Amino acid sequence: MGKRERYSALFKARVAIEAIKEKETLRELSERFNVSIMTISKWKGEFLENSTRVFENGQSATDDKEKEIEHLHTKIGQLTMERDFFVSACKKAGLK
Repeated sequence: MGKRERYSALFKARVAIEAIKEKETLRELSERFNVSIMTISKWKGEFLENSTRVFENGQSATDDKEKEIEHLHTKIGQLTMERDFFVSACKKAGLK
């Protein structure tokens, strides 16, 4: 049984874009890139299906960063309160 070829995302995108351009037939693209026609069709479909994410990412990434910052600020507050509690408890117990 032959070894499965693994293709990079860049290569897949390049092949999918060429397929979308329709300047060459799938058979020609298959020969040019040494990839099966079915694989090219699949990549083309995936590319078109997921293309809207390109425009959503900017907004989504900003939202994710804001959520992460909010989470970190909450954690900082929690740790500060815990530290203050332990410092106070140590002073009461006569420890440094």
